[in-house]
Amino acid sequence: MNKLTAEQRAKILRLLCEGMSIRAITRLTGASKNTVAKLLIDAGKACADYHDADVRGVKAARVQVDEVWSFTYAKQKNAAAAKAGPDHAGDTWTWTAIDADSKMIVSYLVGGRDAEYAMWFMDDLASRLASRVQLTSDGHRAYLEAVEGAFGCDLDHAQLVKMYGATATATVRYSLAECTGIKKIRREGSPDFEHVSTSYVERQNLTMRMHMRRFTRLTNAFSKKVENHAHAVALHMMYYNFVRIHKTLRVTPAMAAGVTDRLWEIADIAMLVEQAEAKPGKRGPYKKQGQISN
Repeated sequence: MNKLTAEQRAKILRLLCEGMSIRAITRLTGASKNTVAKLLIDAGKACADYHDADVRGVKAARVQVDEVWSFTYAKQKNAAAAKAGPDHAGDTWTWTAIDADSKMIVSYLVGGRDAEYAMWFMDDLASRLASRVQLTSDGHRAYLEAVEGAFGCDLDHAQLVKMYGATATATVRYSLAECTGIKKIRREGSPDFEHVSTSYVERQNLTMRMHMRRFTRLTNAFSKKVENHAHAVALHMMYYNFVRIHKTLRVTPAMAAGVTDRLWEIADIAMLVEQAEAKPGKRGPYKKQGQISN
């Protein structure tokens, strides 16, 4: 079997990170669909491992968290009737935590939107921070117990709750309802209300949708397997944090956060894949940060 060169891997990974579909990549590069899919899986595992091991002790002062919706195989309302649907068919949520200053994604998790996933997400976030932070979340009730369990009273937590007008009618069904106001609620500590905001993490949601084809709405590009969805998220987070220069900061988020002192290239991510291939195989189930639990 022919093996991709380092240059070929880097080219395919860049196309994946820039939001191109797997089938489009096969047409442009000549690589088979299975080859591209396997590279995505291998890169996702390598990126998740690197994030889990190296994104630690982040010196953040203000962190914003949110969840972005997508679906796997079928939308939730159609999942029960879907033919041969996998176990995780339906809504798939990606939890993200962003440092408001460096714009680095400190923690992420792919899965459901219930209290159990909220606890896993907050426990992981707490393990990656170097000091007390101000945390802003939306009004999702699952955050309340999860934040308390992960941080105790060692943070300043506020929720920003948005209030919306009437639901959009059928003629504008894909338009968002109008936001009629916001309410800032102190939950723990003494948060500075001047910085109670979810603007940065919500903007990151748009970045995810623009750079991952499977997040694009109203297309057939949605994920068919939740595992591949999680691998794509892990690859995107690595690219966003370490490779993509932030337009405002003029450096990558990882450089701004002090996690790395150099600008990464796509070839560096390809090298992570090669290094992972050179390691002895692992026994037992594979478990990694940022990916859904079975």
